[in-house]
Amino acid sequence: MVSIEMIVAARARLRGHARRTPLLSSPFIDELAGRRVFVKAECLQHTGSFKFRGGWSAVSALDPAVRARGVIAFSSGNHAQGVALAAKLHGVPSVIIMPSDAPKLKIANTRALGADVVLYDRATQDRDAIGAALSGERKLTLIKPFDEPQVIAGQGTTGLEIAEQTEEEGIRSAEVLIPCGGGGLTSGIALALEASAPAFRVRPCEPEGFDDTTRSLASGKIERNAAMTGSICDAIITPQPGNITFPILQRLAGAGIVVTDEEALRAMAIAFVRLKIVVEPGGAVALAAALFHGDQLEEDNVVVVTSGGNVDADIFAGALARHG
Repeated sequence: MVSIEMIVAARARLRGHARRTPLLSSPFIDELAGRRVFVKAECLQHTGSFKFRGGWSAVSALDPAVRARGVIAFSSGNHAQGVALAAKLHGVPSVIIMPSDAPKLKIANTRALGADVVLYDRATQDRDAIGAALSGERKLTLIKPFDEPQVIAGQGTTGLEIAEQTEEEGIRSAEVLIPCGGGGLTSGIALALEASAPAFRVRPCEPEGFDDTTRSLASGKIERNAAMTGSICDAIITPQPGNITFPILQRLAGAGIVVTDEEALRAMAIAFVRLKIVVEPGGAVALAAALFHGDQLEEDNVVVVTSGGNVDADIFAGALARHG
């Protein structure tokens, strides 16, 4: 359902709208990890997350008459902001369904981008059902956060950039560590790299207790998380891998890597001190995997995606106080 041609087309639509985020490195991080680490800083993308890529890709691909009626999305914050900004730039309305315990910064930013924000209790309410009902009532087009071909294609443009930037660095093979929720970013990058850098292998990275993709890859079938709250890595807490994304990951991804919340906080502090970037907990799990789980890696070169930087000030200050 998603092809390299779709990813290339999404990149053409994104040209002039999305940033080509940098590939950063630090000898201090290399020493800590015991290998060369290159950080793809998607926390510097518009709205502070890679999600703008998928949001723009999906909104821009809609028929103009359909797009004019508006779009709806559900998200803990990063997809919300990506879709809200894409809708605003296209001059169409957006409704965003967000969990009530999402970081205040993400809720405030989504509203500031002009979206109508609808809050729900993620422990007791079904966001998919809420989204389906609202989209039907208001004739809005639902843009899912990861299990949507055009969203996956947009996220896959990150992989095209990784292939180009690593070639500039003379890197011929590497493991690509990616924060993974529903798998949109991971599967999109995997498809892009299959075509443009086939010696690279993606590795999904998840927080402890919310490792549905890691367990699903191990068992060969989609596994659900037992809970939907309980980790600071809110950006990548999803019920289970997507029906579209999981088959892609089964075919192209290596085994998942699971990190603790504390390791994610420590990685946030290291990213700030050594790279001068702000990364949110969920966006830092891949860097945490590279730094603290090197025994699970095989390659001398590792590309790490820091997928988002939308973190509340108190959590970020706490990470620096404990690990900075």
